[in-house]
Amino acid sequence: MPAAVGGAAAKPIDKRKRGEKGEKSKKRRKSETEQEVDQQSQITTLETEILESRKHYNNIARLIELAQSYDEDAETAQSAVESLCRVFLHLLASGNLVKRRDLSEKDATVVAWLRERLAEYKDLLLSLFPRKQAGLKALVLAMAILKAEGQHLGAHEESAFPKLFLTDIVRALMDSKAERLRNEFLEKFVDEYHDIRFYTFQSIRDLLSEPAKALSESAVDNAFDMLIAIEDMPDSSDDLVEFYIDPPKSKKHQLFSISQHKKQAQEAWLALFRLGLNREQRKKVLEIMADSIAPWFTKPELLMDFLTDCYNAGGSISLLALSGVFYLIQERNLDYPAFFTKLYSLLDADILHSKYRSRFLRLLDTFLASSHLPAVLVASFIKRLARLALNAPPGAIVAIIPWFYNLFKKHPLCTFMMHRVPRTKDEKDRLESEGLADPFLPDEEDPMETHAIDSCLWEIVQLQSHYHPNVATIAKIISEQFTKQSYNQEDFLDHSYGSLLEAEMSKDVKKAPVVEYMIPKRIFSKAETGSDEKDNLLVSLWDFGGS
Repeated sequence: MPAAVGGAAAKPIDKRKRGEKGEKSKKRRKSETEQEVDQQSQITTLETEILESRKHYNNIARLIELAQSYDEDAETAQSAVESLCRVFLHLLASGNLVKRRDLSEKDATVVAWLRERLAEYKDLLLSLFPRKQAGLKALVLAMAILKAEGQHLGAHEESAFPKLFLTDIVRALMDSKAERLRNEFLEKFVDEYHDIRFYTFQSIRDLLSEPAKALSESAVDNAFDMLIAIEDMPDSSDDLVEFYIDPPKSKKHQLFSISQHKKQAQEAWLALFRLGLNREQRKKVLEIMADSIAPWFTKPELLMDFLTDCYNAGGSISLLALSGVFYLIQERNLDYPAFFTKLYSLLDADILHSKYRSRFLRLLDTFLASSHLPAVLVASFIKRLARLALNAPPGAIVAIIPWFYNLFKKHPLCTFMMHRVPRTKDEKDRLESEGLADPFLPDEEDPMETHAIDSCLWEIVQLQSHYHPNVATIAKIISEQFTKQSYNQEDFLDHSYGSLLEAEMSKDVKKAPVVEYMIPKRIFSKAETGSDEKDNLLVSLWDFGGS
């Protein structure tokens, strides 16, 4: 009984203790909520007082302190950051940060103090860029401050555009690991506003031109990614109408000149080239060189050294440099005497297996399109590719044979390679007794000296018996009459083994196969005695039973 009484008496004590703990936790949560409400109320009060009277400007320092406590209380700090933005936008719009000559010494001191606080706030915003959640908001607030400075301080300063602050923003973006933040800046501001893009090019140029020690390797890589992403170039000066900050009234200003925009882009790219690019970066640059980079250059000939170095490097780098080199030859009359010799050297065992195969064949079609090229030269390219086709994937073969057809139509002298037959009695006798050697010199580097024009396309005859039915079919067009004007090469360039197989499998079968193949029940063992089943061929060839 005492034990039971004792046990019964102990329970109310436990409940009371638990109740006390619950009440304390509720009080703690309540106090935390009240504290947050108090801090939000305090921020609102501080902001209101600043906007009401200049005697409360010291509240700005208090708001900056709250904004800097991001690690302790992120929500309060974020509210203070947004409150400060509204305060400074108001002060800028009301002209309270403008240095005027008629200001008294006291007012000038106040303006100087406010400018120091604004600089402190801008540094705070830039410091938030690396933060995942706060970075995007900080970027938007920074750009709002940038716009207000340009609109309200620009009329009283040397330049209407706050270049220094934009340079600080670009530097912070280059130093940040937040790729999403850079993309946001490029999409929402650089791609939308011509003045932002103009001064962003200028900022990247200035930052990349600083001493090497001042830039980290990641910062250079990020600058490269930013430049790569800026592609859309205005067609003319008339298209320069979208500005983030009101531009100068004079139409002679550089912001209204398309050549000046190009110049800024050109100098930014040249500053990057001087620092050097790794292999992957070179590939990215060369892939978009002719379409997105070279058009930005007012003097594309400045790219000559870079492109010729890449073209001479060999491998995939040479393939990618082709379009850039050709752009300079075509647009700027670049003198490259050994162009076709170098182009011929790119036809190696890997070219038809490369992922850049379609790109290369498109360019090759452009380079050999002129009917004024020597037939000897064209024949060398045809013969080399025909030889490589013997070991090429089906997708490559179906792309190059229609191209051969088009070349034969443009260069009739090369058609002798399709109709090479022994004409003299000596040739016929030698062909019957010992055969004829192919006069083509596959190891000759000069396409004018390969004797390909004296050879024949026996390789295409071999491809007419190819295991892939599509390849065998298309190879036969070389042996038929050339009644078609030309083939559209784009219809054949992007095929792969998978796409050819899918096309073959999706064909409608017009006539069912005559023979129905049966799956054998036994492969390695003999048929049962007395059954109609026959032994598999393997059973009669090998004895799998052992001795």
